Amino acid sequence: MEPSNILLLALVGVLAGWLNVMAGGGSLLTVPVMLFMGVPGPVANGTNRIAILAQNIVAVGTFRQRGFSDFRLSIGLAAAAALGALAGASLGVHLAGEWFERVLALVMVAVMLLMATGRDKPRPAAGEGRAKHLLLGHVLMVGAGFWGGFIQVGVGFILMPILHRVMGLDLVRVNMHKVFIVLVYTVVALAVFASQLELLWWTGVGLAVGNAIGGWLGAHTTVSHGEQFIRQVLYLALAAFIIKLLLF
Repeated sequence: MEPSNILLLALVGVLAGWLNVMAGGGSLLTVPVMLFMGVPGPVANGTNRIAILAQNIVAVGTFRQRGFSDFRLSIGLAAAAALGALAGASLGVHLAGEWFERVLALVMVAVMLLMATGRDKPRPAAGEGRAKHLLLGHVLMVGAGFWGGFIQVGVGFILMPILHRVMGLDLVRVNMHKVFIVLVYTVVALAVFASQLELLWWTGVGLAVGNAIGGWLGAHTTVSHGEQFIRQVLYLALAAFIIKLLLF
């Protein structure tokens, strides 16, 4: 790939990394750009994981630096997600075409309705890190990991309701756990893709630089602006991506 294209991907990666940490859906920017540049679908799907890995390494470190970490719960959830990611990535290496976009749009609609309803239920207090429904949360993580390993696109919109609505965590800690979970299962997914496809490693490194910067910005924005800002970003991202998938 031409250096100018790699530079463009790095710039797109900054926005994608910020969006991924704040809400989700950043891969809806990076993967289509690679497809437009002529990268085959499965290769773009796998190469994108290089950037996702870098983004979440930086985000996990930034959350910990800002005083937000709960590795005991994060590791358990990530292990469950990694099991699903192994199966999902094994299927994703053979994925081609755009049929999955309509399914993704329906998932986003469901997530948006889930996040918008039930406002009469008490929300976790700011700073509260205790999780509930641990068994159900871990079971659902296997399914979320499958989707993440399979296509990655939109996985944040699946992880956030599990952590927020099912497990009762505030949205700052939702993002704290989310980036650790994605980091761990991405290692598994990337290993599967790299073993079966010829990935564009230099392209992935360029994209990773952008995603890492965006991940750092996203983690700082999460801690600084709190739950209400995250909720607004999430709704805007969901609405934009649903319109894009269904109409364009």
